[in-house]
Amino acid sequence: MTESAADLYLDLLKKALTRALFEDSDRVLGFEDWHAKTWKLRAATAVARRLAPFGIEVSQRRPYDAHSRENGLDWPARAETMVGLKRLDNIQLAVESVLRDDVPGDLIETGVWRGGSAIFMRGVLKVHGDTTRKVWACDSFEGLPVPNAAQYPKDEGLDFYKSTGLAVGVEQVRHNFRRYGLLDDQVEFVVGWFKDTLPTVPVERLAVLRLDGDLYESTIEALEPLYPKLSPGGFCIIDDYHIPACRAAVDDYRAAHDITDEVLPIDEMSAYWRAA
Repeated sequence: MTESAADLYLDLLKKALTRALFEDSDRVLGFEDWHAKTWKLRAATAVARRLAPFGIEVSQRRPYDAHSRENGLDWPARAETMVGLKRLDNIQLAVESVLRDDVPGDLIETGVWRGGSAIFMRGVLKVHGDTTRKVWACDSFEGLPVPNAAQYPKDEGLDFYKSTGLAVGVEQVRHNFRRYGLLDDQVEFVVGWFKDTLPTVPVERLAVLRLDGDLYESTIEALEPLYPKLSPGGFCIIDDYHIPACRAAVDDYRAAHDITDEVLPIDEMSAYWRAA
């Protein structure tokens, strides 16, 4: 595949995964449970939940906001990812850089939701003809854990676990990979809570480490077992760097391990650095 054809494919893949291609901004009621803050939306959501078992979707039309979709500030209900176009651009930068510079290791994402970012990782590998690296998709596939405030005080009060829209089963994620023609033996799924699974993930080296766990707990429990496997020249991407609890976990880990590589912004919410 020529470079121009690869760029066209990856651009189209980004826009499809985020639904920017279709300018889809509908609010599907009953999906964003914890965003239903007005009594009207709560009432409509209750109706939507009753109709859902009959295959009836209730949605609220909203104007498409290109800035929000670019920066991952909205939550597209039908998309495979909510990270926005700039963060997918960053994934492309990271994967293409490690391929160009021959940085050894696989690609891993901890917290995959519907799989969109991991699907895109696999797409980048495919267009560049890489047949040796794997993409590891790690998630509970049950949503986020209830905060353990006793062990991780900075997570106290965070209620992401209440959002049923964040719980996507592994078979649905597999199906999403398959729909894009990107499910093969270079994709591995790791199912379970991070504290139980990540310490024993059978990967020796990583070239791209992407964390999307929101909480201090989910972030530190990914960094501790996985960051030591990141090759020099590899990328560490923090999707939720804007969340104080997540940022605290990152800052604590970097301080404890004397990591001084510059943290660079991706968009209004996320950041990354490249390991020295």
